[in-house]
Amino acid sequence: MTVTAVRKDPNTLTMTTTAEFAASPERVWQLWADPRQLERWWGPPTYPATFTAHDLAPGSRVEYHMTGPEGDQPRAYWDIVEADAPRSLVFRDGFANDDGTPNTDLPGTEIRVRIEKVGDGRTQMSIESVFPSTEAMEQLLAMGMEQGLTQAVGQIDAILAEDTVRSA
Repeated sequence: MTVTAVRKDPNTLTMTTTAEFAASPERVWQLWADPRQLERWWGPPTYPATFTAHDLAPGSRVEYHMTGPEGDQPRAYWDIVEADAPRSLVFRDGFANDDGTPNTDLPGTEIRVRIEKVGDGRTQMSIESVFPSTEAMEQLLAMGMEQGLTQAVGQIDAILAEDTVRSA
């Protein structure tokens, strides 16, 4: 039952996407820690991601691009702030220019990922996006951020189902 809720709070400038999975916290963490697994779900199906640099150590930068249906390749990066495997990840998410430098024409967000066991063999993951301003929140939501993230997270169940098939 992938995404269970999306809450937008203009007072705290946050959007929180919550999902639940039939997997351990350690397995859900691997969806972030392994760039090849991350490529399979980060981004909506029509904009798959390719990670060209991936290190979740605090102070590191993750770099990626998405490839759209028309062949466009918008670039982005994460500056890792905190990583506490398998419980949490905090990073600054920003758009990048073609040369990898930050694109300051578009707002960034701080992303706070929380992963916690919620029952026997079940894990809840929340992805909280913190916007720098009301204008930034409105702009990114108008660009389809909510739908894109919901579609992206919606791809995780299929990845986790492969584990069940392999172990059978």
